[in-house]
Amino acid sequence: MNLLIDLQYLPSLEYFTVLKNFNHIALEQHEYYTKQSYRNRCFINTAQGVQMLVIPVTHKSGKTVMKDVQLEATIRWKNNHWRTLESAYRKAPFYEYYADELNQILFSDYKFLFDLNLTLLSFCLKNLRHQPHLTVSMSYQQAVASTCVDMRSAIQAKIPYSSRNNYRPIPYYQVFGNQFVPNLSLVDLLFCAGAQAGSILAASQYKE
Repeated sequence: MNLLIDLQYLPSLEYFTVLKNFNHIALEQHEYYTKQSYRNRCFINTAQGVQMLVIPVTHKSGKTVMKDVQLEATIRWKNNHWRTLESAYRKAPFYEYYADELNQILFSDYKFLFDLNLTLLSFCLKNLRHQPHLTVSMSYQQAVASTCVDMRSAIQAKIPYSSRNNYRPIPYYQVFGNQFVPNLSLVDLLFCAGAQAGSILAASQYKE
């Protein structure tokens, strides 16, 4: 079976528990951009609690196709995101293993949100040691083939993961707080667990 799914910014653990089941993944680039979704935001753990990082985008009024959504052409948001990530994770056990590459990606000269998200997804998959065959959609198809699992817009920021049967929290060490915070961006798991991230994620897959 193949997977068709939307492309998100530094996706959540739930997103990767879904991806882990597939070796062929198609990323939807012809859908209409959805505001206030995981497409341009993620959640991390900080000294002040869970914090949302949002990429500002510029798009025309009305409906804009995802592949055409442009990043705001200032460096301010990149500096803000990086300062927040650095403050949150510089004391994490594996921060130094991933920080330089993540920094380089974030500060690269990407024009489009889709392109940035795709590079970040590849970064995450590589460090999970899961290398599926990634493709992008050639056009928008309302219905998909029977050999494809359609997960477009199935993982939504406004609806808690507990309402879906994809992810079950498996606690791991986190830098802040006395209570485990589930389903953050994968960078939280990478910085805190390092090479164990893949096995923790595998254990986090929902099973009946």
